[in-house]
Amino acid sequence: MTLQRQTIPVLGVDATPLDVDGLAAVLNGFVADGTTRTVVGHNLHSVTLFHSEPEFRKFYENSDVVLLDGAPVLWLWGRSRHKTGGEAGSRPVMDYRLGSTDWIPALGRLDGLHRIAVLGAGAAANAKAVAKLQAIVPGAAVSGMPGEGWDADLEEKAAAWLAEVQPQLVLIGLGMPLQEEVLWRRLPSLPPAVYCAVGGAIEQIAGIQKLAPRWLGRLGLEWAWRLLLHPRRVAYRVFGEPWVLLGLLLRRRLRGRG
Repeated sequence: MTLQRQTIPVLGVDATPLDVDGLAAVLNGFVADGTTRTVVGHNLHSVTLFHSEPEFRKFYENSDVVLLDGAPVLWLWGRSRHKTGGEAGSRPVMDYRLGSTDWIPALGRLDGLHRIAVLGAGAAANAKAVAKLQAIVPGAAVSGMPGEGWDADLEEKAAAWLAEVQPQLVLIGLGMPLQEEVLWRRLPSLPPAVYCAVGGAIEQIAGIQKLAPRWLGRLGLEWAWRLLLHPRRVAYRVFGEPWVLLGLLLRRRLRGRG
């Protein structure tokens, strides 16, 4: 299955514009296919890493699905869509913003999904997320392994665990860029499955980390919610990283002119 990507103006990255129904159909095909696939998402943090970390860039360039996740990325794509007159009479741009918690509830629509693995977060969050996914996909066996304190030994254990469980779909939430680094290193030796990098979504679907109200998401203000709840963790991404990204993009543009 070949999916068409679209370039996000200014940011210099490509993404796969899908709404929930579209992604569910794609995942259904991936599960039926039974080969190794990867699903990731683009926000400003991932765009910064894309332009600063060569291996991260290669991983994203070789991923099967790159979702639009993050209001600035979505808005820039939406502006491009309107300028080119694409998708006439199409649905609102916001329908194409897919954070992990937007599409995980749709996993129950997939045919033939019998084995799911949840890798990441602390023990309590992981267990609650497993229970929630069991309710979402009642016909599937859902297995979990916490990822707290990730190191080389735990990575070896996780690889052995996945080989034993033989999942069809894996939600890996180790935080960005650790989860992407692990997949880049390990993917060739891991069992065939759809590997989805979901960041903090394991804690969110477990109910441990509170989700921002949907109206804030529509306004592109989820960053304010996260800053309020986790100021130390989020402050640099909100106030510092955009300037780093701006510098990377300016350098990229100057190189292009040289």
